[in-house]
Amino acid sequence: MNDYKDSKKKMKKTQLLSLFLFLLFAITACAAPQSTATITSNQPPVDTTPAVMMEKTVDTITSPRYVEYSKTVLEQSAGIRRVLFFYASWCPTCRAADADFKKNINLIPADLVLIRVNYNDPETDAEEKALAGLYGITYQHTFVQIDAQGNVLTKWNGGQFNELIANVKSS
Repeated sequence: MNDYKDSKKKMKKTQLLSLFLFLLFAITACAAPQSTATITSNQPPVDTTPAVMMEKTVDTITSPRYVEYSKTVLEQSAGIRRVLFFYASWCPTCRAADADFKKNINLIPADLVLIRVNYNDPETDAEEKALAGLYGITYQHTFVQIDAQGNVLTKWNGGQFNELIANVKSS
């Protein structure tokens, strides 16, 4: 009978120790300072006026140069050059382009915003589907430069940073 009581006490101590360690880990994780990335560049400072700053950026990189689509982003960027990048999360060439844009984010001209629009993947919402329909997008990895009124200036398929710079029209 004593072995049973000793076993039960050991189990209770083990459970308490496990709970203590879990709580200690959780508290430490919550209290740890969150890191933020600092991007340095030889480019001129980014215009931070409300009309130019975007509400959310790709992977939280604070730059109005490469951003995720939202209606607000599209409307607020009407005063600068805009290129829609129809992206699919399952597409290997889209993912490669996405990585290249992030790598070269500070080389994207300050008067240009590249807006990543989800196309035909699990993240695509009704607004993005409507936008793809509006511009006649039939497959991912398509780029459309639009003017302030939303009219197409140029459209091309494929490429990364170098192709973006080569294809985008001047304002």
